[in-house]
Amino acid sequence: MRRGDRDSGVSGVRPERGFTLLELVIALAVVAVVAAFAVPGYRAQIVRGHRTDAIAAIYRAAQFIDGAPSNAYTLPAGLDQAPQSGAPVYRLTVSKSEEAEGSYVIDARPVDPGPMRDDPCGTFRLDATGTRSNLTPGGDTAPASGECWRDR
Repeated sequence: MRRGDRDSGVSGVRPERGFTLLELVIALAVVAVVAAFAVPGYRAQIVRGHRTDAIAAIYRAAQFIDGAPSNAYTLPAGLDQAPQSGAPVYRLTVSKSEEAEGSYVIDARPVDPGPMRDDPCGTFRLDATGTRSNLTPGGDTAPASGECWRDR
């Protein structure tokens, strides 16, 4: 007998190796249960990540506008989208506010078609005074919610 061969009691016959059908069914059932819990959590994490990118982009744009010469309401490439590189999920726009001289409003609007186009938070908005709000998909202005802004 060669080294490494196991003695099965019958000379020259190796024991069969492999999975039974029952073992495979149990393994597939376990994978299905884990996936049923993991996929929704993963999707929720992706949504939170996109929202965080939009908020960070708004604050970067506000820093740029505050440091730019007065009446500069255009954002350079990279600051006009979230995330800064790659395919945009949100587009940022800056508009002059009518409240006071030098005031502005920055909007981060979900790209259509995009993964956040149906997000209940809608468009993120920040003005020169630091007031945060959201424009719902219907166009209504809503105060900043803890779920959307996550207290940032």
